[in-house]
Amino acid sequence: MNLTGKMLIAMPGMADPRFGNAVVFLCAHSPEGAMGLIINKPTKDLQMRDLFEQLSITMGEEARELPVYFGGPVEHGRGFVLHERGYNSAISTLTVNADFAMTATLDILEDLADGRGPGRALLALGYAGWGPGQLEAELTQNGWLTCDGDLDLVFATPDRDKWEAALAKLGVSALMLSSEAGHA
Repeated sequence: MNLTGKMLIAMPGMADPRFGNAVVFLCAHSPEGAMGLIINKPTKDLQMRDLFEQLSITMGEEARELPVYFGGPVEHGRGFVLHERGYNSAISTLTVNADFAMTATLDILEDLADGRGPGRALLALGYAGWGPGQLEAELTQNGWLTCDGDLDLVFATPDRDKWEAALAKLGVSALMLSSEAGHA
């Protein structure tokens, strides 16, 4: 099973409150583990302008003000930019699939500050990580649903609507879900 480029949709009753109603875009998934970014939890206290100021990056006139997201509980001081394909960092960009890429180097932030970065991007601090077999175990315990990654859902859907929009991709209504897991 390879879930790279898929989205995880937290089930009701998720034990970890950091993942309550979360939608996680999986940037990588292999037998060694998984890495993803929560795409629907913007930070309340940190703006892109503040982050650039801390990093001594000057915002040019062409810069767009992007929200900063809580990407997950691992390495929350490290930045990641999930973006559409077409932009490539001069240093390193991870191609996720035909639609998405992820860059975690300072040059993408400099490009965003100059208005030269990717057209559609999501800036996150921290990431969600799983060790070998951990995500698979959470899936079998009904902790997550999965759906295909979707550019419009990630970049154009309001954050408050992303969880229900991801469920709708599966034809599921939030009202139909139960926090109780069952096994046949």
